[in-house]
Amino acid sequence: MNRREIDHCLLCNAPLTIRMDWKRLFVNRFPQAICQECEGKFERYRHEGNEEVDSLYYYNEAMQDYLHRYKFMRDVLLAKVFAGEIHRHLKNRKELIVPIPMHPEKWKERTFSHVDELLRQARIPFVHVLEKTTTEAQAGKSRKERMKTPQLFVLREDAQVEGKDLLLVDDIYTTGTTIRHATQVLMEGGAKSVKAFTLIRAKGGQEAIKASPLMF
Repeated sequence: MNRREIDHCLLCNAPLTIRMDWKRLFVNRFPQAICQECEGKFERYRHEGNEEVDSLYYYNEAMQDYLHRYKFMRDVLLAKVFAGEIHRHLKNRKELIVPIPMHPEKWKERTFSHVDELLRQARIPFVHVLEKTTTEAQAGKSRKERMKTPQLFVLREDAQVEGKDLLLVDDIYTTGTTIRHATQVLMEGGAKSVKAFTLIRAKGGQEAIKASPLMF
């Protein structure tokens, strides 16, 4: 799908009115995918100090609906919605971009890797160095239950992380269990440093996202 083919909002199907300004005129590398009304429903994440995990949006009702359609309903086209924002935030990062992987059985179930597709649509190069060891979902677990979760990942046999600065990328950050487990494996594998970026952050230390286990 090219830029001209997106003429209706991917979320509400309303006709798109292309907003032209100097920024879009010179840096319009990504098609406008949603209308202003839908865009206004997403809440920007407010960073506090020097955080190790960088995020773009809070998890609110609009984002819950987006994730449900993108991951559970398998609407892969919705990976385009945040492509421009992800690109602008990651294009100048010096670290090696490492997506949080899906278990092969989950990949077969969903037919695509949601984190990979977000990066692909944002035109951000990435490399897989981790393997998921379980199909068990973290969604719905309490913080206490997540803290007791056995290690979720192993380093791939062909992974080369020693001495490298890495940036983990995932769709949503809740209690940090996934990021913490991945970071541990990478640091034990010799990585120089590990930071993280997520599209979404749960509000106010939210312990668990109440959703279908198939979503996460």
